[in-house]
Formats: sequence, C-alpha cells, structure tokens
Amino acid sequence: MELRLYDTLTRTTEPFRPLDPKNVRIYVCGPTVYDFAHIGNARPVIVFDVLFRLLRHRYGADHVTYVRNITDVDDKINARAARDFPDLPLNEAIRRVTEVTDRQFHEDVDALGALRPTVEPRATEHVAEMRALIEKLVTGGFAYVAEDHVLFSPQAMNAANTVLPRYGALAKRSLDEMVAGARVDVAPYKRDPADFVLWKPSKPGEPSWPSPAGIAAEGRPGWHIECSAMAWKHLGETFDIHGGGIDLVFPHHENELAQTACAFHVPRMANIWMHNGFLQVESEKMSKSLGNFVTIRELLADWPGEVLRFQMLMTHYRSPIDWTASKSAEIEDELGAWVSILVGTDAERDGYARAVQGEPPSPSKELVEALMDDLNTSEAIAALRAKYKSARAGGYQEKRQLLMDCEFLGILRHDKLWVHLPGTFAKNTSGLVIPHDSARKLRISIANNRADLRQEAIVDLASVGLGAEIAADGNVTLIPLTQEATDRTRSIEDLISERALARARKDFKESDRIRDELAAMGIVLKDGKDAEGKPVTTWEVAR
Repeated sequence: MELRLYDTLTRTTEPFRPLDPKNVRIYVCGPTVYDFAHIGNARPVIVFDVLFRLLRHRYGADHVTYVRNITDVDDKINARAARDFPDLPLNEAIRRVTEVTDRQFHEDVDALGALRPTVEPRATEHVAEMRALIEKLVTGGFAYVAEDHVLFSPQAMNAANTVLPRYGALAKRSLDEMVAGARVDVAPYKRDPADFVLWKPSKPGEPSWPSPAGIAAEGRPGWHIECSAMAWKHLGETFDIHGGGIDLVFPHHENELAQTACAFHVPRMANIWMHNGFLQVESEKMSKSLGNFVTIRELLADWPGEVLRFQMLMTHYRSPIDWTASKSAEIEDELGAWVSILVGTDAERDGYARAVQGEPPSPSKELVEALMDDLNTSEAIAALRAKYKSARAGGYQEKRQLLMDCEFLGILRHDKLWVHLPGTFAKNTSGLVIPHDSARKLRISIANNRADLRQEAIVDLASVGLGAEIAADGNVTLIPLTQEATDRTRSIEDLISERALARARKDFKESDRIRDELAAMGIVLKDGKDAEGKPVTTWEVAR
C-alpha cells in the first residue's frame, strides 16, 4: 500500500513520492520559546511525530531527516525577558528566558511521547543564512530597502514571468483578499500594503545583527524569513513535506513559500504542505479571557502523557478537535483496561528485551494501512481497539502485537505500563488512611518526569505518615514512614520556606546559609520561576 497525504497547496490527497527515498526530508514549524506551550501547540508536535515514525518505518530511520525549529528571537520573548530579569541587559535576560522555556518545552513534549527531531535549529544561529536569502531577493527584484527595512513585494513575485507560483496560491486568496483579511502594517515606507518585512531595525537594547542589502544600522530578521533560512540550511532549496498548524497557512507559510521560491527560482518550497486543524477546549476557542487557556504542563500534572497523546490522535489531524476533561478520564480507563492484560506477561518482558537490543516495535499491517491513508489516526485507534479484543481472548502473540502497536503509535511505554493501573500498591499500611489522589500524583509525576510534582506528592504522603518505595522502572509502593523520616521531611520544607523569605528580602547571605545546611542534609535545591514568573524552589535527595 502506498502512502497518501493531503496537500494544502493542491487541495488533493496524493501519493507521497519523496524526491530521494534515501533522504526523505520534513520541516515543521516549532515553538516560540517565551512561555509554557499550550495544548494547541501539542497537536502539531504529536501529529508530525506520528508521521516521523511512519516515514522511519517505511524508508528506514537513517533515511529520514525531520527538522523542527525553535524561534528564539521575538517581541514576546523580549517582553518576558524584561519582566523576569529587569536588572540584566536585555540580551542576557533573553538568553536566560529561552534556556528555561526551551527546557520546559522539551520536558513537556518528551512526556507526550514525541521523539526528538533529527535537527532542532535555533533562529539566532541562522542569521547568516537569513541575510544571504534577503540578498538574493533584493538582487532578484523581489525585495527592496526602505528606511532601514527590507520588504518583500508580492506584486513583484506575481509579475515575474517564470516558474514561480502565484502569491496567495497556498491560502487560495487574492492579494486584495489577503490584505483585507489580515492585520496589515500600513507603513509609509511600503510600496504596497501587502509588502511584508524581511528585515527591520532593532530598537535600543534589542538583539541586533549586521544588516543585509547595504543597510548601515544593525537590525533583526522578520519572522517568516527565519523558517525559510533554517529549512534551506538543513533540507535544501526544495524538500518533501512542510508541516504546521492550519493557523500558519497565512501569512507565515504563504510568505515562506514566496521567499524560498523567489530566492531559488523554483515552483515549490515543499512537495507537500500538511496542516493540522484547530483545537478547542470544552467546545470553546481557547482564550485566557475565557479562563480555558490550558498548558501542556498543567495537563501533565493530572494525566499521564499517553492519555493526552491518545486523546489527540482520536481525531483525524485535519479535523478540528474539542478537548474535554471527561474524554481524558474515559481514555485513562480504557488504557487501564489494556494495560491490565499486559502487566506481568511475557509480552511486557519482550518489550524490555527489545529496548535493550535497540529493536523498534514492529507495527501490524492493519495499523500501518490506517496511517498510510493520510495519517488516519482515528482509524489506527480503531485497529488498536480490535487488537485489544484479540489480545484479551488470545495469548502471547496477540498481547505482544498489541503492545508493539501501542508503542509504535506512542500511546504506551513498556517500562511505564504501571502508571495506567487503577488503585494504589501498598504494604504494611494497615490502619493508615491512604490518600489515593496523592499516590496517583506521585505515579504521574514519575512517569512524566516532573520533579516538582514528585516533591509535592511525597510531602503530601509524609504528612499522613506514608513514604514510597520506587522500583527501578518507577512503579510506586506505599509504605509507613518512621516518625524520624516524617519529621525530616517537615524540617526540609520549613527550611525551604525560610530561604524563600530570605531571598524575598534580598538577604542572600542567609539564603546561601540555608542552602548549605540543606546540602549537608543531602538535599539538592532547584530554583526557577512558575508560569507567572514568580520564584519557585523544588528539591530532591542527592543521588
């Protein structure tokens, strides 16, 4: 069966035929690292992770290059840096912010089961390529300099009698329609309202680089040129697939296509353009003003990452999706049922053996066929449900195939099956009231690699005299704590609270003294900021 994918440019589903089967190339627009990623950001991460897995299965892992960029120069990053680090020079503050937010993004998407892309280029490391593209566009007559800006002219692109596509072909709109439907900056130096910025002067204190096209003042790139440059650097002038959310079709992807096509005089930037649909939360558009703005980080505090991934894949990637808490609960119950027939079996042990040998899971024919039909994950989920029924009635082979199919789709991990089991494992706890919510939080924090939540759960359990034995695979068994261990936990929390007060009044000598005292107790502190920029400290026992 051949792989068929829907192309946004042609509005048709077409056979996928790579330019070079030994070098399949895909580019997906990644995050702007200024804050925690929201659940809408998770959809393209998961969708194109499934495509990456499928391409690796079909063409070989060594023959697929997946590039997902990181935007680390942006007005929102500048604003966050000025807010969080007002006493630092802006460039240093920006570096501090992007280091933290980049790490947070990767922790979140790792918990969602996403493989790391082959390359994750950062915009600030590709300014030379951006300047080179801009020079090509100016030389070719597709861009011009005005008041220290470089602007791209869609009119010039459409007037060129060459192989170039028409500007607006991706969005299927005319220039007039695009100007009318967009928030266009009507600047006096523009030749036409539709012209967009490739390069602009930097404001005092902002990041800046030597400008292209003979401009004396230093400046910074526009948003669209960044992705054109990074795709060119790592995938070439033309590549196989360009992906992202449907909200990026115009203006971002339309402008990317225009820049690249004009710079290299090619009809296409990518052979196929793929876009995932919008996401709503509880039947409403996600918005901070509506109070339904949900981050991946917040959801990972309540659910194992596989539950969120499963929920995302139940709907075909091009269709809109409605995110509900009730659906997450249903999926957790469903995965719990699947896991109950796998835990402790030879199929689970086989998963560990494959991992040790570096052997990838081998998906079933039914699963692959569903994915080959324009990444039909809803049909793939239906195939998994059929596999579960077979595994429940069958033996080792059926259970083994169910687990491999789930691992291939990323909705179960052989070494974290325990996180989906209902109830709480405990020993010698008769007479003690077990707070199941805290025990569940501890299991989820371990499975999702959330040190902050793990600490909270351990403190909650210690407050009722319970500790936890954590197995090598992360599984948790509750045990009674000695009074000494309970008192020690409370002492650690008290010292951390005292240190927070010392830091707030800028008594850094006392803050350092308390840190040293905790270090002597074998406690490692980690200072950071929460989603609102407020200081927060977590701790763990030194290893």
